[in-house]
Amino acid sequence: MAPAHAVGHAGGMDRRHLTIGDGRLSPTDLRLWVVLALALVFFGLGGLFLAAPALGALIYGVPEPEGIGRTTLRAIGARDAALALHLTGLSLFSTRRAVAIVLAGSLVIPACDLALILSAGTAAWWQVGLHALSAGVLTLTALWMLVPDEDHSA
Repeated sequence: MAPAHAVGHAGGMDRRHLTIGDGRLSPTDLRLWVVLALALVFFGLGGLFLAAPALGALIYGVPEPEGIGRTTLRAIGARDAALALHLTGLSLFSTRRAVAIVLAGSLVIPACDLALILSAGTAAWWQVGLHALSAGVLTLTALWMLVPDEDHSA
């Protein structure tokens, strides 16, 4: 019988594609530091929403809710903190493609946030701009993750 790796079973999967030179972010790659900075921003936003929901509401673009409504703002904080942890873990221990997929999938967040604040009609232009900027940064960073290594090392 042929060994598992000879016939392509998962147990014998070739994992050479997970080396730093082929798909992982290295400490010399500027993209690693950009993703970690994004994670830090999302972690900070998460902490802000958890600790000071009123200020979070101001930044988000909705009026400060009373009572149980503050729980919703704290849920936004937990979401942002979780995204920060996902980005950190993937950028340090997985491939650029995995980071790109999470960044691209995370576009749902600013898209839904924009829809929510626009439908509420309570957001100022700068609050709409922050959500649009967030979508743009996520998009550009996701695309940048897919550019070959040799073009973007620090």
